[in-house]
Amino acid sequence: MNMNDAAHVARHESSRAQAAATVPQAGVAGEFLTFRLGAEEYGIDILRVQEIRSYEQPTRIANAPAFLKGVVNLRGVIVPIVDLRVKFGCESVEFNSFTVVIVLNVKGRVLGAVVDSVSDVMELSGDLVKPAPDISAAVDTSYITGIANVGERMLILTDIEALMSSDEMGLIEAI
Repeated sequence: MNMNDAAHVARHESSRAQAAATVPQAGVAGEFLTFRLGAEEYGIDILRVQEIRSYEQPTRIANAPAFLKGVVNLRGVIVPIVDLRVKFGCESVEFNSFTVVIVLNVKGRVLGAVVDSVSDVMELSGDLVKPAPDISAAVDTSYITGIANVGERMLILTDIEALMSSDEMGLIEAI
């Protein structure tokens, strides 16, 4: 192998290692905030959560996508509010006293996610988390990092940072 080939292999290995480091893998342990959307229960990395607030009607933005409910003023910061029920294609449910906004800090940007209710914070060991299933090209599972079975509960672990910063959402500019 000549020097050019060795440099190419080293660059390839380095970029592959970087990609692997940025993609959450099943089996990773951590603390997760669990919440409900309809009958399903989801978990997100607790380190992304800034606070949990009761739902207040946001100011609607003209021509915004259906999942973007609008914006609220949170202590002087204008925060976009995303309805995860709409984003994930769940049934429409009336907002009630359990409906909350999870305020997230994603890549230095404050965002809100509307969910039906917050359950609890769970510490999950790596052996409880299984890989997300490969379903089909018609179902986007790219934001599902794993499935955890905890007793009778099944949690869908979601990479909320990747979801909220995706080009499709258009909430955070690419760096």
